[in-house]
Amino acid sequence: MDELLGRRAPYSAEAEQAILGSMLIDAACVPNVVGKVSGEEFYIDVNREIFDTIFAMFSMGKKIDPITVLDEMQARKCLHENSRDYLRELMEVTPTAANVARYCDIVRERALLRALGQSASEISEQVYQQGGQAKDVLELAERKIYALRKQSVTGGLVPMTQVLQDVLSQISQAAAGGSQLPGISTGLADIDECLQGLGEGDLVLIASRPGMGKTSIALNIAVSAAKTSGKTVAIFSLEMSRQQIVQRMLSSESHIDLYQLNQGRLSGEEWSRLAEAAGSLSNVKIRLDDNPTMTVAEMAAQCRRIDDLGLVVVDYLQLMQSAGSGNSWANESRTQAVSDISRMMKVTAKELGVPIVCMSQLSRANEARQNKRPMLSDLRESGSIEQDADAVIGLYREGYYDRECEDPNSAEAIILKNRHGRVGTVYLRWIPEYTTYVNDERRHGEDGY
Repeated sequence: MDELLGRRAPYSAEAEQAILGSMLIDAACVPNVVGKVSGEEFYIDVNREIFDTIFAMFSMGKKIDPITVLDEMQARKCLHENSRDYLRELMEVTPTAANVARYCDIVRERALLRALGQSASEISEQVYQQGGQAKDVLELAERKIYALRKQSVTGGLVPMTQVLQDVLSQISQAAAGGSQLPGISTGLADIDECLQGLGEGDLVLIASRPGMGKTSIALNIAVSAAKTSGKTVAIFSLEMSRQQIVQRMLSSESHIDLYQLNQGRLSGEEWSRLAEAAGSLSNVKIRLDDNPTMTVAEMAAQCRRIDDLGLVVVDYLQLMQSAGSGNSWANESRTQAVSDISRMMKVTAKELGVPIVCMSQLSRANEARQNKRPMLSDLRESGSIEQDADAVIGLYREGYYDRECEDPNSAEAIILKNRHGRVGTVYLRWIPEYTTYVNDERRHGEDGY
């Protein structure tokens, strides 16, 4: 198509050749080069073949020079009649390997322009297709542009050697950090110990019956994550208004009774604590959206525009609109709609590369049992929710069912599912006047993790 329209695809043959020549002249620059460019970013086929050959040799720890590269090309069946002369030419046209980083930048920039052109063509094709909805095309466009901004490719096969390098780097960082969590802290030590923090791309469900405090623990986690990570936390509340959310945060942060706070019945000392709490919350990067008709696509679109996003909190799953129409459950069963939403949530978490903490309702099934502690099967309109989630935490308080019990504010966070570690029970304490959960002095039960 470009040729028919007289357009030339963006690429720099000189920069591609200079990169290859630099690696042949000075093998010491190879580690830096393979960390900056990939074979897919080379436009000229023969250059891509040579780069992939050198990359494979580097991954296997082989010595890299013109002779060994030729031998490897023959083994990989990509040796051509003029390959020897071409390698010599690459070395001759490369003035110095000192500028290889700049050559890499040029190649990456041209590759990005080509990818942008390809995405624009695909978006344009969708626009002119009959029957397409504008919001669907807009979602496609945003996803493609976001993927380019992150220099990522949706799908596609990646060499295991590249993944191994990433994993080994993560392990090395964890070892160097000692007891530092690999994920974002929830602010609740025992939950962090079990989950190892909230990991990138994880979907974490917090499930309970209404009034158990799942919104409160979600806000606790949001504030803690914003403070410890220094990144932006996005909160999408489909049930409570932004003002109600901030009131709860202020109550928890200032240790002032929520009822008294809302009534404005504060002492002089409490006004001081309130001002201090407001100042503390003003210093963290939290964004709020209380649109009750939010869809996953709309949520993802907003999150893509946040450069330093660290965590997404959604309250709650069953209130979110289905992507199919403006009506949540139009033309589809409730279970199927919630299943689709949970799957989209997981896909969005992976795409954004941040954890999503999502609240979920439990059905009444547990109330018919003598032991009312939640189970995975109690997830309301469960469908595939428990399959999509990386971790599921069920909240339980004996005082919720029996206010005359010995310790009505004792709480349990039951790790029902955990892809990254162990399951079991974590003990917490519920402080109703501040609508907050805190760590409990007890550590683990016999059935704990």
